[in-house]
Parts: sequence; structure tokens; C-alpha cells
Amino acid sequence: MLANKYRELLQQTKVNFVRGLSDKINWDSRAICIEGARGTGKSTLMLQYIKSNLSLDQTLYLSLDDLYFKQHSLLSVAETFYQEGGRYLFLDEVHKYEDWQTEVKNLYDFKPQLKIVLSGSSILALQQSNADLSRRLLHYHLPELSLREYIALKAKVSIPIYSLSDLLQNHRAIVDDIKNFLPSPLKFFREYLTYGAYPFSMEGEAEYLMRIQQLINVIIDYDLPEARPIELSSLSKLKKLLYIISTAVPFTPNISRLAEQIVTSRSRLLEMLDLLEKAQLVRNLRSSAFGISLMNKPEKIFLNNSSLIMALAEGQPNIGNLRETFFYSQLAGAGFRVSYPKKGDFLIDNQYTFEIGGKNKDSKQIATEVQAYLAIDDIEYGTVGKIPLWLFGFLY
Repeated sequence: MLANKYRELLQQTKVNFVRGLSDKINWDSRAICIEGARGTGKSTLMLQYIKSNLSLDQTLYLSLDDLYFKQHSLLSVAETFYQEGGRYLFLDEVHKYEDWQTEVKNLYDFKPQLKIVLSGSSILALQQSNADLSRRLLHYHLPELSLREYIALKAKVSIPIYSLSDLLQNHRAIVDDIKNFLPSPLKFFREYLTYGAYPFSMEGEAEYLMRIQQLINVIIDYDLPEARPIELSSLSKLKKLLYIISTAVPFTPNISRLAEQIVTSRSRLLEMLDLLEKAQLVRNLRSSAFGISLMNKPEKIFLNNSSLIMALAEGQPNIGNLRETFFYSQLAGAGFRVSYPKKGDFLIDNQYTFEIGGKNKDSKQIATEVQAYLAIDDIEYGTVGKIPLWLFGFLY
């Protein structure tokens, strides 16, 4: 029964578009964990790899939220699979299976020829895996779609990844290269701000924002309480907090005032922001000088991507918020360290300072900074020190 379900899923899996992370994963490793927010395509990534690279006779994909596992153990299924020659076990929704850490650890320790790939839609639950298992797993993070990946998926146009240093030095030539593939990049950038973060936008744009609202509800109402003790009254406060962030100007928080707005204490608010960040619904921008600490208030708060803003802001997003959220999400998704600078909007890897704005933005605020740049909306081509904002969507 489980094998039949797996093969049906595999038949339905398309391989015409594959997330860029697939090429970075060391699939030969004995144990892999693919983390990422709900809706980013982790299950599809695993099934695509199986379909393109592995023998069906040696492979099994299991979703551990299947009702079968209410009465049967993962260990017994895996034992039978291994005895019959199975060597590649893909486990999805692992957090839905009680004590999955222990059983996966036993499989790793006592089945040395078995390769295990696991994933789940609750990153908080995955982060709580015990220390022994964490040492055995090779972790990878699947971010939301980049602008480049959205274009590949939507327009079926494959554009290369550009490094940040190349982009800063040769952005005009890179725009020429991209326009050979895509005559109107700004059109796709505008679409991306609303529909670009999650692959399920290809299933219909009309329902896309509604599905994001449902996704938020599942994360807050189910994932968070499963992973952490949380009061029922706090769930509505978390949703109100997300709404406030979505409608704000790039949000420099007054923590005490914000706590009053959602009727909670200052310390509890900071805990809530940390929880939302771990659930990958918000990004808390902090100064690199102070480090990451639960009790250090963030300098700015952003939603995780621009699609979340469009879903929550009810048609009234702040354009500055959208621009900065896009920039932050693309740089963080590409693996850069993003922090709050002394001047400007973002400091990247403690090296590059960026100010984000519209086409009339000048460089006064960052004039005294070394290696400082403007990331500017509403332009196709840049000039010296002024780079099109959309171009930062091609870093991964």
C-alpha cells in the first residue's frame, strides 16, 4: 500500500523545473535533512531526485503523517524495506511521527548501507531533534523561490546565477545578458512581489494569496503548538503582530508600544518575535555589533517575503516595506549574513552597505561609507554605485 502511494506520487512528479538547491546537496551522504518553510517545495525536491537518479527497486518515499503509521512503526517498515534490498529511504513530514529521532538514529547506526533523506513542514520540530541525531545529519535549507527561479518556473527561461561581487562590478553587462533571455525583467519583478515566493503560485494566481493565509494559519495554529508549549490566547496575538508588520513602513519597532498594541509584556513580545522567526514568517534584523540574543530587540522587523506582505496587508502594502523585504529575502536566501548598519538599510557580510529606494533616491545617507551601494526600484539599468533592485533576485 505504501509503495503504491509512493509510485503514484512519483508518476505525478514533474522534473521540468528543479530548485537550485538540488545541485548543492551531497545526495551521497548517509543522512540528509532538508529544512525550509512550508510551501517551498521540499517534498517535490525529494521526489524529483528519486525520479531522475535512483532505481525504484532500491528506493522508498514515505510521508510519516500517513494514517498507516498510527498503528505501524517506521522501524518495522524500514527493516522490511532494507531486507528486500532497499537502500534509499526518503522520510517526509517526520515531525508527525512520535519519537522519530530515536528510530532514525537506530536506522542510521544499525543499517550502514541505508541512505536516509528526511524533511518536514515544521522547521521548529526539526530543530528540536536531539544532539546525537543532529551530529549524524547533514542539514540543508530550502529558501523560498528567488526571482530567478520564479522566472524559470513561470516563463520557462533558464538564467544563470550571478555572484554578488560580479553583480556589483558588472551589473550593466549582466542586465544585457538577462535581457537576451527576458526582454521585460521589470514585469516579472512586479509579478514576483505578489506571486513569486512559493511554487504553488503555478497552480493558480487567483487562489495564491488565500493559500498563503491558510499556510500562515496552519503554522500558527498547528505547527507552533506542536513544537512549543503556547497558550491559545497567544495564537491570535501572533496573527495580529504579523498584520501590523505587513502594513507598516519598514518597521523600526518600539517594543513597549508594540507590546501594548497586542496586549502582552515586553519580554513576551520578544519571545513571540523569536518564535515567528524560527517558524520563518518574519526576519528580525539586528545590528552585528550586538549579536543574536532573544532579549536584544531587533532594529527592524520584516515579514519573510513579499508574498506574505501581499497576503496580509489587504491590498495596502507600503512600497518601501516591499522593496526592503525583497532585498532582504534574496540576500538571505542566497546565504549572505544580513545585519543592520550604522548608516543605510542593510549590511551584507559585514562588508557591503546598501540603501534601498525608488529611482529618485540619492546616496547622501551612505556617502561616507566604504563599499556602499544604492539598490534602486523602477529602473532596468544602473549607473556607478546604483544597481537595479530586481537584479538582486539572481543570486540563487
